[in-house]
Amino acid sequence: MLKVAIVGAAGRMGRTLVEAVHQNNSTMCVSVATVLADDPALGVDIGLLSVGAALGVKTVVGLDHQGADFDVLVDFTSPEATMDHLAYCRANNKAMVIGTTGLSNDQQQSLQAAAADIPILFAPNMSVGVNLCLKLLEDAARVLGDDVDIEITEAHHRFKKDAPSGTALKMGSVIAETLGRDLEECAVYGREGASEERDRKTIGFSTIRAGDIVGDHTVTFASLGERVEITHKASSRMTFASGAVRGAQWIVAQENGLYSMRDVLEL
Repeated sequence: MLKVAIVGAAGRMGRTLVEAVHQNNSTMCVSVATVLADDPALGVDIGLLSVGAALGVKTVVGLDHQGADFDVLVDFTSPEATMDHLAYCRANNKAMVIGTTGLSNDQQQSLQAAAADIPILFAPNMSVGVNLCLKLLEDAARVLGDDVDIEITEAHHRFKKDAPSGTALKMGSVIAETLGRDLEECAVYGREGASEERDRKTIGFSTIRAGDIVGDHTVTFASLGERVEITHKASSRMTFASGAVRGAQWIVAQENGLYSMRDVLEL
């Protein structure tokens, strides 16, 4: 039985992760569930918050409360919290699945360094569909090349803090790398007022934050006569949680290193 630690377990994504693990309860279980010290859900059976039945695991403030009673930690929290969890897992030789977005370059370098000691699966989006789209975007960019304008539009719920989304940035990164461009140099984040004609070498990003949108991403490859659009729309957080659970089962069998969902899916 694979033992899974879920941090931020009382949040929207945390509760969905608990549910996803429970759906695979013949092979895995939640053994640790953490929340913030001021969370009203502290000390509550995590199952009552997610699946409507007690699972025998009460929420705690930190990983130390449960010792090392887990095989893999699943983290969809914040960049700062993820770095703390990374240090704990590295010190205690535990595998990690990280879906946290908004990591800085320095924080991503910390992942690279820690991956020398533990296996880490890091993906800004765990959805199987999104990761298939990344492969399609690579193919589209290779075929259409520099003959099109490329725009990335993404929409999320009003509570999402980072913008553009990690998924949108990953899409831009895949396209830029395929075309031999540096995303930091060619990305354009929003437009306002009069300006020069659009530079075809740029990759544009547009962000929407509204209501309870789970996650929509569209990449447009547009020429003067036609356009190709590759779109992914998530209607439930379960699509991300199911991918993370699949990744957790996979990562515990890997050697130390930094992996992506494309490795899990063999894309």
